[in-house]
Amino acid sequence: MQSVSSPCIDLCRLDVAGELCVGCGRSMEEIAVWRSADDAEKRAIVERAARRLADGSTAQG
Repeated sequence: MQSVSSPCIDLCRLDVAGELCVGCGRSMEEIAVWRSADDAEKRAIVERAARRLADGSTAQG
């Protein structure tokens, strides 16, 4: 199985609430733990981030 790539797209900006990156959809906590997370957790982070981006949770207001 391939390792999980970071969802970072080099558009590092926080949403209006200051909680989520509008570029990748990850929370600050998810960004902080990324390097130490195993592949299963990284896949879960990527899935949550994708859902946030799809449902507009990272809106800039």
